[in-house]
Amino acid sequence: MTYSAAIQFLYELRWFGAKFGLTNTFKLAALAGDPQQKLRFIHVAGTNGKGSTCAMLESIYRAAGLRVGLFTSPHLVAFGERIQVNRQMIPEKEVVKLVRELEGLLDQGWEKNSSDSEMGRRAAAKGEQHPTFFEVVTVMALRYFYEQNCDLVIWETGLGGRLDATNIVTPIASVITNIQYDHQNYLGETLAHIASEKAGIIKPGVPIITGTDSPEALRAIEDAARKQFAPLTVVRRKEANEPPFDGLPLPLLGEHQRMNAAVGLATVRAAAHEFPIEESAFRAGLAHVHWPGRLQLVNRSSVQQVLLDGAHNVGGAEMLAAALKQYFPDRKPSLVLGILRDKDWPRMCEILAPLASRIVLVPVHSERTAEPHGLAETCRRVNPNARVIERTSLAAAFLETAQDEFVTIAGSLYLVGEAMELLHLSAATSNNERQLNEWANAPRDLVREGSH
Repeated sequence: MTYSAAIQFLYELRWFGAKFGLTNTFKLAALAGDPQQKLRFIHVAGTNGKGSTCAMLESIYRAAGLRVGLFTSPHLVAFGERIQVNRQMIPEKEVVKLVRELEGLLDQGWEKNSSDSEMGRRAAAKGEQHPTFFEVVTVMALRYFYEQNCDLVIWETGLGGRLDATNIVTPIASVITNIQYDHQNYLGETLAHIASEKAGIIKPGVPIITGTDSPEALRAIEDAARKQFAPLTVVRRKEANEPPFDGLPLPLLGEHQRMNAAVGLATVRAAAHEFPIEESAFRAGLAHVHWPGRLQLVNRSSVQQVLLDGAHNVGGAEMLAAALKQYFPDRKPSLVLGILRDKDWPRMCEILAPLASRIVLVPVHSERTAEPHGLAETCRRVNPNARVIERTSLAAAFLETAQDEFVTIAGSLYLVGEAMELLHLSAATSNNERQLNEWANAPRDLVREGSH
């Protein structure tokens, strides 16, 4: 099997759609030797900030001398971003080996499936309960982290928590960064419902840390923690501006990153019974943390700066708007905006468009993209003074803004990943691995196990 063939195999798993539930993941993990039972985890959920918090925790524990696995999603450019050890992406040869092994396990546990897409379509149409892309990748990561002798794994949920494939682990600490509106069609229409789904990662007696400030969401988390006899630590916003954070330089832009760091410190303290960490390691880890595509400022030329930020939901848009006002109060950027249609794109446009001198709207390279024309109508309404332009691609938007001094690219992590390739910040992959993020678009309805 070649690396291209391995990526193609993973890509074909998209035909099995998106599915909430743990049965397949437990079964596949058992066939793989239950590696999750031989590893220690910090499990991180939340609406926004969970990736940054994971990056901070990984950097802190690595600075303390641990061998740390990091599992996150989605990837921006290369599949290997999802599975890292000491911030080194999984090598292509290891991807090939693990895909070959997992393919054999799938043949043992489920009706044999061809990687041919037509076979995948037929299997999906019959409603077979075959493992999905994310379920397979989750077990791949577990197996890899075990083989790599990781001391600790920073383990990010995919979507939600209670029925997310990552929830087969028992961590040493659980984290819920915050609760905001996103993925309501999967997680529920209220903050309380969303919080209940994410609080499903809370395990009996395992410390739970949250930065949630919504009263209704916090009540749901408190109820879940009480039922599980899990000690709860609530990090308040004011703590992010108190020692040691008030004088601590963070390489990640945005005041919200101080809140993520405060949640990280509370997590380190809660997990100290397993891994006691010196303050020097905490400071060193935060000083060197790197998390691309989130308020990442790039000098494209001697005259142009580009700010990359996923800002993929309303909460993310609000954070980007706050950062633009804080760090660039006298500059109005040219805003390149592309959003997925299943997001609250009208509200995101209302938040971001007024801050721009002109707006270039582009499709996201995804089947779920919102049409630029629809975005344009909202942007013109909320910022009638800006020139609003529609372009057919991000590459065309780059040409349009080539002479602009300050450009902000936002609205989707998929768009940011494409920008990173065009800006040569990340090597383009010959397999177009960004398309692996499209697992949710298979022609199968999402299936839930258990009741809400």
